Amino acid sequence: MKINEENIIEITEELSSEYEVSKVLSKYPKDTIIVKNVKDFDMPIISGISNTREKIAKSINCEVSEITKRIIEAIDNPIKVEKFTDLSEYNSSKVDLDKIPILTHYKRDGGKYITSGVVFARDPESGIQNASIHRMMVLDNERLVIRIVPRNLYTYFQNAQKSGKDLEIAIAIGMDPAILLASTTSIPIDYNEMDVANAFKNGKLELIKCGNLEVPKADIILEGKISVKENVAEGPFVDLTDTYDIIRDQPVINLSKMHIKKDNPHYHSILPAGFEHKLLQGLPQEPRIFKAVKNAVPTVENVVLTEGGCCWLHAVISINKQTEGDGKNAIMAALSAHPSLKHAIVVDTDVNIFDAEDVEYAIATRVKGDKDIMIVPNVRGSSLDPVAESDGTTTKIGVDATKSFKSLDKFERVSHSS
Repeated sequence: MKINEENIIEITEELSSEYEVSKVLSKYPKDTIIVKNVKDFDMPIISGISNTREKIAKSINCEVSEITKRIIEAIDNPIKVEKFTDLSEYNSSKVDLDKIPILTHYKRDGGKYITSGVVFARDPESGIQNASIHRMMVLDNERLVIRIVPRNLYTYFQNAQKSGKDLEIAIAIGMDPAILLASTTSIPIDYNEMDVANAFKNGKLELIKCGNLEVPKADIILEGKISVKENVAEGPFVDLTDTYDIIRDQPVINLSKMHIKKDNPHYHSILPAGFEHKLLQGLPQEPRIFKAVKNAVPTVENVVLTEGGCCWLHAVISINKQTEGDGKNAIMAALSAHPSLKHAIVVDTDVNIFDAEDVEYAIATRVKGDKDIMIVPNVRGSSLDPVAESDGTTTKIGVDATKSFKSLDKFERVSHSS
């Protein structure tokens, strides 16, 4: 992992990997932090490499306002990886998780958690490789339990269960934001996320042949298999909403080998419920919402899942309004595109969707409650929403904060036109 040394805060006091490091990380929510002196470990910890939109935009060579369109461009035009190397830059050994400063973040956590690990696997049926970030709780020095939600890896695992053979995986920890972002994008199941990462890298991405898998260069690479027969309790874990997710029985990973970079390796930790967690999980959903809204309102300009809404529950959509109904059509499209979305706000293009004050201004001056607010009860929402029912059923709200064509002159922003 290449580190830009200019904007990093180094913590030199000795800190325990149990609670103390995470407490310090929480004090620097938008900084990149290196903890140099972790008690009982030789390896430093890095956190916050992708905890702002500016850092993510820089990693994929665009402006903050262009991130959504840059992701769509990379998904629509993936570049097949053709550069490969081996593990000669690594020290390889039998796995021993006790040598890695994996954090216990909060008092009620189920245990130590790997939070930045990208899991690589191949579908036993199609042979397609998938990459995705998953939280993994440490059971002992060679076993993890992994939370798998119904997406690509879940399908691969189901296919492995049908065959009765454990699913071979590699876990990569410590990569740059562009590769992490590609690993979290929503793409068709027959696509390879590393080809999207290669598009971000303008065709320069190099992968390591690791068993049956092709893995990017990372500070730490673990090899193992997800057991098709073993399940244990996973959790509690603090999720996006800064509240505890429930305990579930999840599959066990039996690890065999570990490869640690010879040259200055760092353990990358993503603080649960921090901005890095929120942005990497939520920001890749913005292109999906953008595309859906564009089908309904072709003049959509941009979409953001706001940090205040955990990058998951709140969206602000900017449209170049053409007819009075465009705002509500955009709301309905957005709520359908991202089922976890709870509140959607539509604004005109003169409102900066990345500025919470500007969005609030639009709500304050352009919304008439009985006309511009849509309430949709009894719909499926996010299981992470603390007020949702146990099955995820909730109430969704759409706010049309666009100007009415009936009295446009009343909405002229004098400071913007001078």
